[in-house]
Amino acid sequence: MPGSGAAGGEGGAGRRNMGGIKGMADPRGYGIERVAYWLMRLSGLGLLAYFVAHIYETSNILRGRAGWDEMLATTQTTEGHVLLAVVIGMCVFHTANGVRLMLGHGGLGVGRPARPDYPYAPLSQGARHKIGIYSSIVLAAAASMYGLAVMFGEVH
Repeated sequence: MPGSGAAGGEGGAGRRNMGGIKGMADPRGYGIERVAYWLMRLSGLGLLAYFVAHIYETSNILRGRAGWDEMLATTQTTEGHVLLAVVIGMCVFHTANGVRLMLGHGGLGVGRPARPDYPYAPLSQGARHKIGIYSSIVLAAAASMYGLAVMFGEVH
């Protein structure tokens, strides 16, 4: 049948992706791997934006003590604390998920190679890697909550 199967562009869960980029970004029907894919990209872009903003912020020390104190005061607000907690979460998720990906690319947790008979079930996306994804998300949430607790004075 023309247009069916992998050569015809069939997406995950046995359906064709006719939605373009919007369809590619839709995680429904694809599982936690697609969510991890997008979280990895978004956290990377967020950390890049934070890096640029951080360079700008720390360059304000060249304006003297008053300029430094003025810039630092913007981070000591509720919005500043929430932003820093999001940055903490992005950093922890990006690191933990990156370690999971590097281990997977190195062959750890992938499983033994098998003959790819139809229907092919990739061994590289087994339970170990899904546990790694969920663990990365939980670690990021815990680190963000701890960061909020420290910034709002709940933890000394």
